[in-house]
Amino acid sequence: MALILTFLGKGGTGRSTIAIATAKKYAAAGKRVLLLGQDPGPGLGILLGTPLSLTPQEIAPNFKAVQVQSAPLLESRWDEIKQLEAQYVRTPFFKQIYGQELGVLPGMDSALALNELRQYDDSKQYDVIVYDGTGGMDTLRMLGMPEILSWYIRRFRQALKDSDLGKALSPFIQPVFSTVLTVDLSGDNPFQSTQQVNNLLDKGKQALADPNRTAAYLVTTGDESAIATARYLWGSSQQVGLTVGGAIVNQAPVTEAIAADFEPLAAVSVPAMGDRNWQPLMDALPDFSEATKAPKPIDINIAQRQVSLFLPGFDKKQIKLIQSGPEVTIEAGDQRRNILLPPALTGKSVTGAKFQNGYLIVSF
Repeated sequence: MALILTFLGKGGTGRSTIAIATAKKYAAAGKRVLLLGQDPGPGLGILLGTPLSLTPQEIAPNFKAVQVQSAPLLESRWDEIKQLEAQYVRTPFFKQIYGQELGVLPGMDSALALNELRQYDDSKQYDVIVYDGTGGMDTLRMLGMPEILSWYIRRFRQALKDSDLGKALSPFIQPVFSTVLTVDLSGDNPFQSTQQVNNLLDKGKQALADPNRTAAYLVTTGDESAIATARYLWGSSQQVGLTVGGAIVNQAPVTEAIAADFEPLAAVSVPAMGDRNWQPLMDALPDFSEATKAPKPIDINIAQRQVSLFLPGFDKKQIKLIQSGPEVTIEAGDQRRNILLPPALTGKSVTGAKFQNGYLIVSF
């Protein structure tokens, strides 16, 4: 399995440059590296000196780069769905809709990029995958998609199974799930055959929760708004269970004030990349293996009957706690996280909550 690294921060802070330098650093150390770019524009290819496409291009020894292009990816997936529809549905209703005419709706980019990321990871061809995404909330929602989908499956599975609509769509949903999620569902009723889907989502959640597998780094400049954005994304990352390993201050010194803004994370300063000399920038990058020492987004202490969530960048006025059945929902900023309690805490009511040193501590 590959190590997946991504970078978060305000636009214009140099995330793509940092991503390229990171890929070059790992490749120079002998790791097989893939740089996956989300932006379909030419910018990343210009920085690399090589036009990018849907097919990984070799940039240097051990280093390949690929660009997510949503329209052709959507077209290829749609054609597969139509073939399955024709096979399983007596009167196909998608046959007059062609993949070439489909527009990319909001949210499709993230879903398609996540699937590409998963498939490249499953290929076992790479030791490190550097994901150069939007660097904001879209990236976090994309990485948090397995958790969110798991919640929807838990909540709606039984309701859909019992409904007339679910029974009518049952013969078609199974092959569509098989195509879109690239899993093999078997059985007469797809709502009774979702274990492989759940396994797939669990695999995604486990990868996101393990800093040895997935980590993010904040990228900022000395600008006040860039620092504030990085801090907000830091707290929002914890809501999807993503470990933030440190902060990278691009083309500015790490002052005492900046260091305090990102405590307990380590902040490092990196220089500008001039004359296509990447080495000084590569040398200044942090030790990415140190991400394992960063605070965990969530810690559940059954003995003390407490759940602790690390939510830096927020204050207690921005946090809302809701308990519903076996789950606790934490709302912070523009993110919600549904925490499925372990059996030892299931059914127990919240007896108290406090916000202390960046942690929301919930007692049962």
